[in-house]
Amino acid sequence: MRRCWVTEEVAWLEQKAAWAGLKSIVMVEAEREVIGKAPQSERRYVISRLAAEAKASLRCVRGHWGVENSLHGVLDVAFREDACQIKEKTTAAKMATLRHIALNLLNEEKSCQRGVKGKRLKAGWNQAYLLKVLKF
Repeated sequence: MRRCWVTEEVAWLEQKAAWAGLKSIVMVEAEREVIGKAPQSERRYVISRLAAEAKASLRCVRGHWGVENSLHGVLDVAFREDACQIKEKTTAAKMATLRHIALNLLNEEKSCQRGVKGKRLKAGWNQAYLLKVLKF
C-alpha cells in the first residue's frame, strides 16, 4: 500500500535557493508485507517543481522508480555499475554507453530464458552464444 502527501509550504527550507523552481515537497509512504515477516514501511521524500495533488505526485514518483528499477537496477545487478571505479568523466560515459548497448543486445536475445546477468555470464563462457548475442 502507498500513501502520498504533498505540501507547497517550502519557504522554511534553507536550501530552497539551490533548487530553482522548487514548489512542493512530496512524501510517499510505502508498506510491504512479506509472508512470514513483519510488515515493512518506508518513507521517501521528493522535491518537486510541480504544485500538484497527491494522486498526480504519486504517479510521477512511481514512474520515476519504475525507470530506476528497470534500467539502473538491471545495470547494477547485471554489470555491477555502482561498483565501477572509473573516475574520468569521458571514460565513465563511454563505459555507460557500452553497458547500455550490451543490455539492449542481451534483452533482444530470446533463445536463453535467463535474466540479463545470466545471459551476460553465458556469453562470457560460450563463444557461440556470444556471437548469437552480437548477431554474427
